[in-house]
Amino acid sequence: MTTTIGRNSQSPQTRANAEAPTKSARLKQMLLAPELAFIMEAHNGLSAKIVEEAGFSGIWASGLAMSAALGVRDNNEASWTQVLEQLEFMADATGIPILVDGDTGYGNFNNVRRLVAKLCQRGIAGVCIEDKLFPKTNSFIGEGQPLADIDEFCGRIKAGKDTQTDPDFCLVARVEALISGWSMEEALRRAEAYHEAGADAILIHSKKSDADEIVEFANKWGGKAPVVIVPTMYYRTPTDAFREAAISLIIWANHNMRASISAMRETSQRIMADQSLVGIEDNVVSVKDVFSLVGQNELAAAERRYFTAPDAGTKAIVLAASQGSKLGPLTAERPKCMVDVRGQPLLKRLVSTLNGSGVNDVSVICGYKPDTVDLPRIEKIDNPEFENTGEAASLACAADKLEGPCLLSYGDILFRPYILDALLSTDGDIVCAVDARWQGAGHRDPDRAIDAVQCTERFTGSYLEEDTVAITGFDNSPSDTRIDGEFIGLIKLSGPGATLVRNELDVMREDGTLATADLPMLLQRLVDKGVAVSALYVTGHWLDVDDALDLARMRNMV
Repeated sequence: MTTTIGRNSQSPQTRANAEAPTKSARLKQMLLAPELAFIMEAHNGLSAKIVEEAGFSGIWASGLAMSAALGVRDNNEASWTQVLEQLEFMADATGIPILVDGDTGYGNFNNVRRLVAKLCQRGIAGVCIEDKLFPKTNSFIGEGQPLADIDEFCGRIKAGKDTQTDPDFCLVARVEALISGWSMEEALRRAEAYHEAGADAILIHSKKSDADEIVEFANKWGGKAPVVIVPTMYYRTPTDAFREAAISLIIWANHNMRASISAMRETSQRIMADQSLVGIEDNVVSVKDVFSLVGQNELAAAERRYFTAPDAGTKAIVLAASQGSKLGPLTAERPKCMVDVRGQPLLKRLVSTLNGSGVNDVSVICGYKPDTVDLPRIEKIDNPEFENTGEAASLACAADKLEGPCLLSYGDILFRPYILDALLSTDGDIVCAVDARWQGAGHRDPDRAIDAVQCTERFTGSYLEEDTVAITGFDNSPSDTRIDGEFIGLIKLSGPGATLVRNELDVMREDGTLATADLPMLLQRLVDKGVAVSALYVTGHWLDVDDALDLARMRNMV
């Protein structure tokens, strides 16, 4: 008798491993969870990174897409070892599980054994094999393709499950009966046999323009094992229909590959016609973005750590005195900097980013409930007047730390490490990180007040744009002024720059403006006196926390 696997038999918390579940365990959780899950096609390391960056929980390593990327047909013209090499790059580049399109298993049971063994060695979470003959032909080519003998295909499934060295490795059996013109009864008969043979899930495929037979299969299947679908042909079907049918996993199967072909054709044709790059440069990502995506800045940080020792004299002062009252009960007993962001206090994540770039001398200005700021390897400095003073007064509490190379940071921000690495590499005495994409970043309400910045030059997004530009003004009510970017709350000071800031704080204390001033006001005073204050343009990849919506976005970011 077949054992029924109920979609609500375990909660996600019960199924989750105690600490960090493996990629294969996370794929299995997606298959078994009561919620509908989604994975997105990728075909190489770069596209896999983009899928992860977009927020997907898993990757579909499409056989069609990987073959097309190699310039060959989806007929097993790319060998399984060539596919394995692509998968290794994809797995190394990402931290989310990969379900690979294993075609027919590249042969008989023995080929499946070899395939599964190699996939487990490379940290691939699962494989999907289809009940057709080797070499395979893409399902959407021709009619009535012959199917494998049921018993022979069950042998492939058993061989794969017996061979896996990862206990959570998932083997998905793809039923091609409906694609090949067989009856619903034949599809169910095959699914039943494959489940009995040990398949972790059943992928039921269809090339009809509606999902009627998919829904019919799911209803008749009755939850005996997770059901996976690929709605490439019946894409107009509302996703809620799949939820109602208790589908476990949807694969968006080839759209990154198809989108890249469209983009490359359009770009190539435009350059060929124009014999110039002027018409396309604004419509493609910058080379700097490419470097960021492939981790070039991590290499720069590693070079500072291992090749040339990081500057032991670089300090950081973090302004974290406020309660954050807009977060409501979340900050009733702790300051905003200590709210939870995916299992860690916000401040801990910020300090970890600083430490990762070699900045280990970190002072934190505390105010509201300072005893709750109990992180290791930081020096706490109290601002007892935090309720009646602003950022400049908090900074003045750490005036003795304002010497030598120094970083200043708001305590409620997170940013990608490359932003800090780039800032540390600049030469100016006072350099502020400024988001040039403040309007299109998608992380804030357009009506919300920002720390607007005006500069001598606007961000162009041109090739390798990395130089700083001079700041001419700060304005927190910029409705009638030009805005070149948003100050994100991160500043690098050289030794002379730190002295200039410390001296200006003394002047502000004497003239009575210190108590109510924020950092932009302090910086504006320096600009007005002719001090060179520069901007390093960044393009998103940071967030600050003001309210619960900001906190939700930050949790998604990490």
